[in-house]
Amino acid sequence: MKYMVMFGETKERKGQFESMPEPQRQAAYGEIGKWFERHASKLRGGHELQPDRTATTVRFSSGKPTVTDGPFIEGKEAIAGYAEVDVPDLDEAIAMAKDWPTGGPVEVRPVVERAEPQR
Repeated sequence: MKYMVMFGETKERKGQFESMPEPQRQAAYGEIGKWFERHASKLRGGHELQPDRTATTVRFSSGKPTVTDGPFIEGKEAIAGYAEVDVPDLDEAIAMAKDWPTGGPVEVRPVVERAEPQR
């Protein structure tokens, strides 16, 4: 099964890497790199995202779109990055999430898989 593993950032930890001294920041990113290496055989894609202040959101009201600056999430947490993983079951996806080194929240959600259209 495929799962989207989304790496969260809390309001309290927002910008944590930018405010670190360079050696500490490099060590923190090194731990994240090790996580990706440990789980490389299960990864199918993913990226770190730019900060939520760079987001643009399209909302719909009465069928009409409105474009606004900022993330769609209203709250104290934002998605900082994601990985798509292919594992046998939810338990293994959760085990990977528990191994995430930053201490931030991690959401695990199944991916809807559809058959590719015939050409």
